[in-house]
Amino acid sequence: MLQKSWHDSAGDLFLHLRDMQQNRVKGLISIIFVMVVWGSSFTVTKLGVAHIPPFAFAFLRFVIASLFLLPVFLLHRKKYPEKHAIAIPWLTVLVMALTGVTFFYVFFNVSLLNTSASQGALIEGFLPVCIAVLAAIFLKEKLGRVQVAGILLSVAGVAMIGFLADAEVSHAPHPLKGNFYMMLAMVAWAVYTILSKKVTHIDSLIITSWVSFTGTLFLLPIACWENRHTGFPPVSPGGWVAILYLGAIASALCYFLYNKSLETLPASQVGNFINLDPVIGLIIALLFLSEHINGLQIAGGGLVVVGIYLSTKRAG
Repeated sequence: MLQKSWHDSAGDLFLHLRDMQQNRVKGLISIIFVMVVWGSSFTVTKLGVAHIPPFAFAFLRFVIASLFLLPVFLLHRKKYPEKHAIAIPWLTVLVMALTGVTFFYVFFNVSLLNTSASQGALIEGFLPVCIAVLAAIFLKEKLGRVQVAGILLSVAGVAMIGFLADAEVSHAPHPLKGNFYMMLAMVAWAVYTILSKKVTHIDSLIITSWVSFTGTLFLLPIACWENRHTGFPPVSPGGWVAILYLGAIASALCYFLYNKSLETLPASQVGNFINLDPVIGLIIALLFLSEHINGLQIAGGGLVVVGIYLSTKRAG
């Protein structure tokens, strides 16, 4: 009897460990997919904002995201009423909407009006550091030497990409101001990531939906203010394609997958994957916008990949 009980316990432990490993692999696959899509959003957004003001573009993007999420959200509530019965920390959701949607896109766009894309990419490379520091302070996540080394390598790789970006036009009328706003954007996203980790006990679809709905409402007055003299501009068919892609895939789906990945991966590790953005962005721009890349930038991309590999190792 005792032997049977031991075998049952061992079997349960094995199944639990297997499920944990499978969930971790799913989390890694999800966050890599998210980074590929978000990396492509640099090119898609660049094409879109050439015809649509940046804040209006952000607002329309999240209108589409909310419209795609709404029917899924309603069906989910009907199918899983018990999940929607869990009390939602509305203050946390409010701050997540402000930081992850409204503030992030406002600061990001203002930054790129004042600084160059290469300097913006350089500043973005410090995002995992922001997340790791906040995660260590507020989530008590342990960072081993290997993880710290991975983060530093990734930052070094992004710095190489940012400093050595070969842009045809790289105007930076107010670089200090622009870099300051980019830092604010990175801090905003780091706060969003930490808060997302704190609400992983709530279904990811529920959190993603409410963040998107609320963030869209916060973007509305900003977009109205931006176009207060001219009104909202007409959108071309190509512009709608860009908005649909960014709204449905890069926002609705990827925000959900990003929050989902935080259920199985440490926030600092998820944050380090964001360093893939400039690497993928450069590759896609090279293919579709005829931009150039040099050997040192390729080396920087290699450092990012090595850094991410090291960051995925368990802290010891």
